[in-house]
Amino acid sequence: MVTQSNPPSTAKIGGHPLHPLLVPFPIAAFVGAFACDAAYWFVANAIVAEVAVWLIGIGLVGGAIDGLAGVIDFLGSERVMKLPSAKAHGLGNGLLLALEAANFGVHHVDGQGIVPTGLLLSVLSVCVLSFTGWKGGDMVFKSRVGVL
Repeated sequence: MVTQSNPPSTAKIGGHPLHPLLVPFPIAAFVGAFACDAAYWFVANAIVAEVAVWLIGIGLVGGAIDGLAGVIDFLGSERVMKLPSAKAHGLGNGLLLALEAANFGVHHVDGQGIVPTGLLLSVLSVCVLSFTGWKGGDMVFKSRVGVL
């Protein structure tokens, strides 16, 4: 019986995959932006709106960096490219970044678009984020991608 090693992570430093190291930052930023948008709905406070803008911006920068590591992992392994979860994870995260880029634009209209448009974009983003996180978990826990 021939055993194959786990599908590798190709974006790594010292043997440690970068994607799982970077992913908590955009997740926290986008969930935090959703919390700010929900709070803004109740208090209409300019500071809460400003924090949301910063969190979305941080999430976009972090997501772009993390996404680059994810693309390198995806393209670096033929076995990973064949995984349906990997495709859903990557496409979903591309959609997430597009939604949050639109949300960033909505938030730059001096808070006027935060409710309802920004809040709706934040809700959709958190739903997409939940789906892509689930698919990322499938890759690690079921397909053992990047597990040493």
